[in-house]
Amino acid sequence: MKPLLPVALALLVAGCALSPPPRPGLLDVVERPAEQALLAGLRAYEDAQYVDAEKQFSLALKLGLASPKDRAAADKHLAFIYCTSNRVTDCEAAFRAARQADPGFALSKSEAGHPLWGPVYRRVQP
Repeated sequence: MKPLLPVALALLVAGCALSPPPRPGLLDVVERPAEQALLAGLRAYEDAQYVDAEKQFSLALKLGLASPKDRAAADKHLAFIYCTSNRVTDCEAAFRAARQADPGFALSKSEAGHPLWGPVYRRVQP
């Protein structure tokens, strides 16, 4: 029976080494500067403060958002801002960046039907 003890201990230690690290919680994430900038951008966008929203979304991307979905959301909102301010080339680039960040990125049906950015979005779809 004694030879099984070292084997059992080795398996126990190996099992502990393979466990994934704990996932960050919401409070951990919102402490990060990039995520704080994204949240500030979303608030500014909802308040129709588009100049500030553009700055915050750009800052969030520059600081390195951790989540591909967050990067796509920042790019999506930048695309909306660019399209509504008649910067079509920038709008196209932002939609492409959103898709590059998150290959599953897609606008909702109502977003895709918007008269300003809907046609641009459809034009850059693969």
